[in-house]
Amino acid sequence: MLKGKVAIVTGSTSGIGLGIAEELAKAGADVVLNGFGDAGEIEKIRSGIERKHDVHVIYDGADMSKGGAVRALIDATIGKFGRLDILVNNAGIQFTAPVEEFPPAKWHAILDINLSAAFHGIAAAVPQMKKQRWGRIVNIASAHGLVASTHKAAYVAAKHGLVGLTKVVGLETAGSGVTCNAVCPGWVRTPLVEKQINDIAAEKRISQKEATNQLLAEKQPSLEFASPEQLGGTVSFLCSAAADQITGTAISVDGGWTAR
Repeated sequence: MLKGKVAIVTGSTSGIGLGIAEELAKAGADVVLNGFGDAGEIEKIRSGIERKHDVHVIYDGADMSKGGAVRALIDATIGKFGRLDILVNNAGIQFTAPVEEFPPAKWHAILDINLSAAFHGIAAAVPQMKKQRWGRIVNIASAHGLVASTHKAAYVAAKHGLVGLTKVVGLETAGSGVTCNAVCPGWVRTPLVEKQINDIAAEKRISQKEATNQLLAEKQPSLEFASPEQLGGTVSFLCSAAADQITGTAISVDGGWTAR
């Protein structure tokens, strides 16, 4: 389905981003991986996807907290492949604290990576996509792009902003062959969520299983995690011809979280 297409997935060396990169490669796209981690481990992931799906996979360690580096990632990809078809803005970080105790440095870091990086990537990618008359921009937001939770001021603000940015870009690119959508996952079992489970277990002195159940029961009516593979499938769908008229919208993959 995506043979000959080129995709960038930010924050794709683990978790949701890696699941998305795998699914796009499976559909035939050449992929640019991005993120932090052990160099040997990243190379193992890169070569593994390349071998398994018979596509070109490269790694770019651009720092998503720096706008210039994000734009350079887009330019470098176009320089190498001669095109850019799919941009998945997935990189994100988290920090929790009551608003009056929230460190300003953490606020800025979260907005830089979770929101501003997407702006810089989109701004640099749209001219090339318009020139090609085809492009897919997918912003990985969150259930927290639609509703709020306590102690997550920066994350909720950034993800709400990302949904707003999605709508604007969807309107500005309408009719150009380019679409822009947001995917809003609920709980996904990633290293970030594992840490929250560990914190609950330690704080309440309960087992990992009980902490997991508590986490899900509070927000996600299905009582099951969404998987990186399912989110990758959602992104692949948004890159298909069936989704040509889906733009400027947010798609929830949250087990019913935002239906309440």
